[in-house]
Amino acid sequence: MKGSHKIALYGVLMALTVIMTMVIQIPLPASAGYLNLGDMVIFLTAIILGKKAGFLVGGIGSALADILLGWGFYAPITLVAKGLEGYVAGWLLETSWGEKYPILPTLIGGVVMAVGYYSAEIFMYGAGAALVNLPANIGQGAFGAIVAVALYTLLKGRIASLKIK
Repeated sequence: MKGSHKIALYGVLMALTVIMTMVIQIPLPASAGYLNLGDMVIFLTAIILGKKAGFLVGGIGSALADILLGWGFYAPITLVAKGLEGYVAGWLLETSWGEKYPILPTLIGGVVMAVGYYSAEIFMYGAGAALVNLPANIGQGAFGAIVAVALYTLLKGRIASLKIK
């Protein structure tokens, strides 16, 4: 894929991450957060395009969604947490077991994201308050992983024919 095509594709995927984060929001009563499909786009990107794309799409797309939703103070944290989510999933998907069982790398990526938020929120709110959001963030990552792997499984023949890697 040519450089300009890759940049355009990453931009579209970042925009899709923003849209899927902003449009579908299921509030989580136990935390200040919400369930969305942004992580699904991050994981699909990592599965199809690899760790670098997973990092860029996850970090930048999700941070832009935070800014647009009025959570700008979270944008730097999100850039790192969601970027690492996509990178770790993409990196582990390159292993033999990751290729065979893509749900495992994506679930691990979701845990990395949750730990990233937890680590930052300890400094923002204290350890006890940060712990309240940890299960919701793990659930968010797991939800995105399950939907992404299911969607990829359904579409992988069509995706392979595009030869976008």
